[in-house]
Amino acid sequence: MRWQGQKLGDTDAAALPGLEDRTSILRTVTTPEFAGMTFHEVLSKSALNKVPGASRMPFSWTINPYRGCSHACSYCFARGTHEYLDLDGGADFDSQIVVKVNVVETLERELRRGSWNHELVALGTNTDPYQRAEGRYRLMPGIIEALAASGTPMSILTKGTLIRRDIPQLVKASQRVHVDIQMSIAMYDDELQKAIEPGAPTTQARLDTVRALTDAGFRVTVFLMPIMPHMTDSVDAIDTALARIKAAGAVRVIYGALHLRPGVKPWFMQWLGEFRPDLLSSYRGLYPGMSAEAPKPYRQWLSKRVRPLIRMHRLDGHDEVEVEPASGRGCGRMPVRAAPVAAAVPAQPMLF
Repeated sequence: MRWQGQKLGDTDAAALPGLEDRTSILRTVTTPEFAGMTFHEVLSKSALNKVPGASRMPFSWTINPYRGCSHACSYCFARGTHEYLDLDGGADFDSQIVVKVNVVETLERELRRGSWNHELVALGTNTDPYQRAEGRYRLMPGIIEALAASGTPMSILTKGTLIRRDIPQLVKASQRVHVDIQMSIAMYDDELQKAIEPGAPTTQARLDTVRALTDAGFRVTVFLMPIMPHMTDSVDAIDTALARIKAAGAVRVIYGALHLRPGVKPWFMQWLGEFRPDLLSSYRGLYPGMSAEAPKPYRQWLSKRVRPLIRMHRLDGHDEVEVEPASGRGCGRMPVRAAPVAAAVPAQPMLF
């Protein structure tokens, strides 16, 4: 693979953040507990990734302790990032996991810099920090502690129920800094969920995790995304999803239509041809050529369908009580006023 160069000090300025040095590979690991998966342990030069200024994301910094994701979601927008490593965005993305084993030490060093302004750091923006590999490597507890100890607010977006392991630590962290938690739950049909997210926890397990986080005092947002044309965009499907989300204790829903970047489109279309071949022609019409977004008329139609249902289920954030602590961002366990209406996310989804 490209990042397994043999020359001492061999670097590549175009590499993904933290993988510029091709000599940073420590070892490649397989283990019976994770059958079919390979872990590539690397030493990362950086933990904090600066978000490009042109991005519409509501944060400036991210941390990605892993690359590749065992959740194996067919629609995952991050699949294309694996191609740099001379791995494909299909089965390799699902099973060849890059692990930044020194990410905690690197993060602690970066947070001690005098230039660090304690801006919000987001986790789960590329691949899931609570995927199965986290059960082996336990990187998140150190990341949470480092951020909290430095006075840095954090946001975590995940599909992983393993976050429940860290609830006590997240509660302690939220007493020092703002901790925002979002759970990604898009599929509410068990057959579809198993087919399209074969490595992810079940929908009910994630809803139970929302309840556990809510009971711990967190105000959880659920990402109802992607909404799949002709599969999960009916009134009944959306209403059922929102009812279950509300029952789990979430306070807000953010939705978005399916987004197919070039790096994921071939793999998604391959999945669609196997699971729902009857929809292939329709999807080719909705996402022609290099088009990543659903057509504007579809997105407008979806908005008119989803927004009233979100308001009906009181999942638009209006139940939140405005709080302005000294930090300016509040504490993750305090209710903070959300946007007036839960809207569709920008064209750059946070996590699929």
